[in-house]
Amino acid sequence: MTDERPYRLEDQIGFKLRLANQRHLEIFAAEMPEITPRQFAVLAKLGEEGTLSQNHLGRLVAMDAATTKGVVERLLRKGLIEALPSPTDRRRVEISLTAAGRAFLDRARPVAARISDRTARKLSARELDRLLALLDKL
Repeated sequence: MTDERPYRLEDQIGFKLRLANQRHLEIFAAEMPEITPRQFAVLAKLGEEGTLSQNHLGRLVAMDAATTKGVVERLLRKGLIEALPSPTDRRRVEISLTAAGRAFLDRARPVAARISDRTARKLSARELDRLLALLDKL
């Protein structure tokens, strides 16, 4: 897709994605200051899937092992998740929501939906659907 136009930073996809992400993170921090987007992703995925190995959880939320480990440690300290050795594989740690984590997630889901709405507020429903479909292609 490269053509003869001069390179302009403001026209580059990476730059535009970074700006959009920065705006989303600002909205997230204002609406849900008690946790980070990565922490919320872990809680949301555990809410959807139930107990998961730490390794599988990391893959499902698109985080590398080191990042997943740090996020899990912070959520453990907050009492929102628990980590127990697998009964079938001593090398594996299984992660699940605590009662406090489930209660937090129940309160946080509508806030997360509002964050997404605020992030995309200038887009029509059709534009948002198209943007999400295009991002899936990347």
